[in-house]
Amino acid sequence: MKVIEVKDYAEMSQKAAEYIIQKVCQNPRIKLGLATGGTPIGTYKNLIEDHKKNGTSYQNVTTFNLDEYIGLPGENKNSYRYYMNEQLFNHIDINLNKTNIPKGDIKDMEAECLRYEDLISKHGGIDLQILGIGSNGHIGFNEPGTSFNSITHIVKLAQSTINANARFFNRVEEVPTKAITMGISSILKSKEILLLVSGENKKEALSKLLNGEINESFPASVLKNHPCVTIIADKAAVAGLKVHS
Repeated sequence: MKVIEVKDYAEMSQKAAEYIIQKVCQNPRIKLGLATGGTPIGTYKNLIEDHKKNGTSYQNVTTFNLDEYIGLPGENKNSYRYYMNEQLFNHIDINLNKTNIPKGDIKDMEAECLRYEDLISKHGGIDLQILGIGSNGHIGFNEPGTSFNSITHIVKLAQSTINANARFFNRVEEVPTKAITMGISSILKSKEILLLVSGENKKEALSKLLNGEINESFPASVLKNHPCVTIIADKAAVAGLKVHS
């Protein structure tokens, strides 16, 4: 597990974008696993800026998002499909048919879980998965207690996760309580993982990841079992922690 310490959120976003751009240039047909929430927004802005300035192309890139709220159609402004279109896809030359996000608004969600897992497998798996980390250690929407053997599945969101995501809604009561997410096993099948960590509020989670035991009560701890994980973390998140670069 390699840790790259940076000054602040802006530098984290820049470094993460540079990392992704390098991978895309090396392999124009790369399969990227993408995340939502507040952490990757700056990274996506840097990818857009580079695309406009330097012409980095995403025409042959295929993407798979980690998760989607259950009950929200893609055109809903709080859905992750809408988020990805607004924050990234609409501003680069990617083929929208190659951008894959679980569908949260269909009747048979169990079938959707199997379809999504199978879709990733049929594409040969994910080459580079981008992750954030929740304050309770969740990755994707895999809350504490999720089996490390889990594949794409339906989850009931922890109240801490609902509260953290309430800033994107008008009221906390509007935040969906369930989601569909790639499982931990699904994430671990990625060839490489890039974890982004920013802010003092993520310091405890990062400390548990780096120094704690591998346990299903802290989902992110499973990343220690992956052979190729790079963490980009800012000073606020790593202050006082023992890390190696």
